[in-house]
Amino acid sequence: MLVIDNQMVSELLNAGDAVAVLEQSYIDLAAGEGICRPRIDMRIPVGDGKSVYQWGTMEGGSARSGYYAIRMKSDVLVEETVDGNRTQEKYCIKPGTFMGLVLLLSVRNGEPLALLNDGVLQHTRVAADSAIGVKYGSNKDARVLGMIGSGGMARSHLEAIMTVRDLELVQVYSPTRANRERYAAEMAELFGIEARAVGSAEEACKGADIVTGCTDAVGPVIAGRHLEAGAHVTSIGGRPDEEAREKFVRWLRLADATVPVSNKAWGTRDEYVYYRARPDDPIWQQHLHGAKAWNVYGIEQKVVTLAQILNGEAEARGDRSDITFSERGNAQGAQFHAVCGLIYEKAMSKGIGREIPTEWLVQDIRD
Repeated sequence: MLVIDNQMVSELLNAGDAVAVLEQSYIDLAAGEGICRPRIDMRIPVGDGKSVYQWGTMEGGSARSGYYAIRMKSDVLVEETVDGNRTQEKYCIKPGTFMGLVLLLSVRNGEPLALLNDGVLQHTRVAADSAIGVKYGSNKDARVLGMIGSGGMARSHLEAIMTVRDLELVQVYSPTRANRERYAAEMAELFGIEARAVGSAEEACKGADIVTGCTDAVGPVIAGRHLEAGAHVTSIGGRPDEEAREKFVRWLRLADATVPVSNKAWGTRDEYVYYRARPDDPIWQQHLHGAKAWNVYGIEQKVVTLAQILNGEAEARGDRSDITFSERGNAQGAQFHAVCGLIYEKAMSKGIGREIPTEWLVQDIRD
């Protein structure tokens, strides 16, 4: 079994490959070759009156690829308002350290194949989702990206989107001036693209063919009043506001989690399912991250799926002037086996990874 850390992942995974394997994974889901469940979060008050512990998992696999994976996260969450913006911070053990792991297994014989840090691959797979949405939802001659946010996700998103569109300009806004200016300088040097740090979200959206929200905000970050005709929108961390949702002519949903065969009533289109300990604890009034899961209930008439587009049954954009939106759906579990399977194969071929004895993880007592 291989242990693959973030540095190794950065050597093995690129944005273009991630886009390709995720698109194939969604095709597998639609064809019944793949299965996954929604993300499940277990939340417990820490006891300090401000923090919540969260254990989160998501999983899935594919008969075609032969891989199965479960991603596991152990976080302490704190929400606070800074300069009028509601944000969520998280850590494991202490601020600045995090625990996110993916266990990859073989569908063919059940063997545990790899244990991977999820930091780099998490940024890459989320950005690849947005890139798939841009590929099918934006105008093909889109050249200007309005970026709201300047952290790690904003960096991986630019890289991924540039694999599907020939961008010429990125206009970036985030509340801290130094951060947005640093992002603009780094992206211009890294990708050879014109990058401008601007003073507001409205300026970032002005003239933008694609608008992307990459923040840690809890509330809306993309305002409908800022969106111009023909824009395509993606958003992770923070949401489009109600006016933006009303302006979306088409809503591209990449995939949905599998509905259980044994109990179809368990099927949901919510982004995640969560459980709470001490449900009456006042702490839950301070934490808004679970107040409303991302879903498409009530706007089904706008929604098209990637499977429908690939089958020629629907289009993500009817007219150049349409304002469109794309999001993953609740199929996170279908992503990790695909991306981690690719990383594992590359690691094996290049001799990268730390080996631990597989016999440490199996036993001769039937469970």
